[in-house]
Amino acid sequence: MPNVQFNVRIEKRIKSAVENRCQSSGETIAFFVQEALIDRLEELEDIEDLKAIRHEPTRPFAELGLDEDS
Repeated sequence: MPNVQFNVRIEKRIKSAVENRCQSSGETIAFFVQEALIDRLEELEDIEDLKAIRHEPTRPFAELGLDEDS
């Protein structure tokens, strides 16, 4: 997949923290930011999944063929 440029303004202290982290770990800033964005998108998707699951009806163990004493 081709790369594109993504420009944002962030606080100077956050930029410094990211630069320090990347320098100590040997990661590029681009890789670090890309992974952070992917993690956040996945987290938001998981939250939406949880919201949907909470509204699903539950079923008793007997209906599932599970023994409650196990």
